Amino acid sequence: MIKAGDRIPEFTFTRMTDKGPAPIGTQDVFGGKKVVFFAVPGAFTPTCSKQHLPGYVASAEAIRARGIDTIVCLAVNDVFVMDAWGKAQNVGDKVLMLADGNAEFTKKLGLELDATKSGMGTRSRRFSMVVEDGIVKELNVESPGEFKVSSAESTCHL
Repeated sequence: MIKAGDRIPEFTFTRMTDKGPAPIGTQDVFGGKKVVFFAVPGAFTPTCSKQHLPGYVASAEAIRARGIDTIVCLAVNDVFVMDAWGKAQNVGDKVLMLADGNAEFTKKLGLELDATKSGMGTRSRRFSMVVEDGIVKELNVESPGEFKVSSAESTCHL
């Protein structure tokens, strides 16, 4: 599992743009920036939709005031689902919604979750990180079924 002090592995995510799905690499996301990055088990799932993502959206201005350049949400969902979820949650430009459709990035981090018993396949564990210029400064990984250490309030010390 990735840990504080490690470099974020190279990867190309997919995000939705006005022209449709588009790639965005780790250098574009993390290079020369201070980023709060959080991952959820799935878009439109209860805790993710009622607490996790909304907490970051509501706190975006306060988070940026603490010197954060970008807030990123990742889920093992396709780019169309991430786009629809972002719109349903009124994310706007407050949070960059990234898709990891095949859980490749999640597996590179060592933070995958086997949710096959729930019919969801491989997903991401619920976690958050603070990353500076591609180096993990803080990593907060939730215990299964919990939502405590990866919230906007906990991660950004609000």
